[in-house]
Amino acid sequence: MICETNQKQAYRTVLIIAGSDSIGGAGIQADIKTCTALRTYAMTAITAVTAQNTLGVRSYRAVDADLLRGQLQAVIEDVRPDAVKIGMLPTVECVRIVADFLRVNSLENIVVDPVCVATSGDALAADSVPAAIRDCLFPPATLVTPNVPEAELLSGVKIADEPSKRRAAEAMLDCGAAAVIIKGGHPVGDTRDMAVDTLYRNHPHEERVYRAPFVDTANTHGTGCTFSSAIAAGLAKGLTLDLAIQYAKNYLTEAIRAGADDSRWHGHGPMCHFYNVPEIQ
Repeated sequence: MICETNQKQAYRTVLIIAGSDSIGGAGIQADIKTCTALRTYAMTAITAVTAQNTLGVRSYRAVDADLLRGQLQAVIEDVRPDAVKIGMLPTVECVRIVADFLRVNSLENIVVDPVCVATSGDALAADSVPAAIRDCLFPPATLVTPNVPEAELLSGVKIADEPSKRRAAEAMLDCGAAAVIIKGGHPVGDTRDMAVDTLYRNHPHEERVYRAPFVDTANTHGTGCTFSSAIAAGLAKGLTLDLAIQYAKNYLTEAIRAGADDSRWHGHGPMCHFYNVPEIQ
């Protein structure tokens, strides 16, 4: 990242509130890599520490509530973020702390990635967390970015086709979300040759589809974290929501493609976050 000294050209900032990933492909590590690759400055508040690799999550521990509050306060006392990306929130207390922080500071460009289950299928939050996310974080969110299993969990609607996907989105919008994009890494219907993400919002009423070629690879660790962070980076840079989503979709597709053939991993390997960053000669 090139750090401009001219204040008129200062780079934009994204505050990432999420858990760590010891293998570095998902979580706050993936968020930082994404924001850096997209020429934005990542600031962080860590909510949990996980012991995981590409095979799965072995264990995790939530960060102490006072320490989470302290991280958030330290950031906001120094600089106001241009966007906020929220990922893993392992407890209801974490959800409420983050919600209070957003409200007190009237923050904008908030992307909520409701991470409750890892790519491996391992749980990353207490059973009571999804309801707390709906109640506390949907109303201030600019965008909520669930995949199909997460959308089912948050809406209570089993998704089997496009009409049921629409019903799930409407249920989440009714909970106060301004916009919801249901991610297409888990194909519905006859979309298996494409990665299809569908945006739903009420004001203005809209349903918009974003398509990209489906990359056939097992290296999908951290795709949700990366996508939501890329959207936050786009919003931080002043893009509209529609353009920020397309911006993130393009970046994610190429990052997956660039890492698709890396076979060193024993499970779901990561993508190549820095495919677009030239080496320094």
